[in-house]
Amino acid sequence: QVQLVESGGASVQSGGSLRLSCAASGYNLSSGTEGWFRQAPGKGREGVASIDEFKDISYADSVRGRFTISRDNAKNTVYLQMNSLRPEDTAIYYCAADLSVLGWNRRLREDAYTVWGQGTQVTVSS
Repeated sequence: QVQLVESGGASVQSGGSLRLSCAASGYNLSSGTEGWFRQAPGKGREGVASIDEFKDISYADSVRGRFTISRDNAKNTVYLQMNSLRPEDTAIYYCAADLSVLGWNRRLREDAYTVWGQGTQVTVSS
C-alpha cells in the first residue's frame, strides 16, 4: 500500500523556522517527482516546491529564498525547510508524489500528482 505521511507541523511565531518531513512507504521517493503543497483556510491548494529524481527543483515565488526542499533517498523521505515564516504561510501542508518526471510547467500543479499525504498543520502567528 502506497502511503505518504507528513510530520513536523506546529505553531510558531513570525520569523521562526520549521522543517516538515514526508516519509513514504510502498513508494520510492527517489524516482519521479515529489512536491509540497499548502492550503490556507478558504483558499485553494497551492504548489510550494517540487524536486525530481535528478534533484531539479522548483519553488513558488511566494516562498523562494525562504523555503528549501530536499530529499534523503536512504530514508525515503522528502523535507521542506521553512525559514523566515510569515502569518500568510499558515496552512495545511501536503506532500505529493508522481512516478513521472513532471515537466517544468506542471511541477506546482495539484492535478499533476497521483499520490498524496494527509497533511500537517502549520500556524504562524504575528
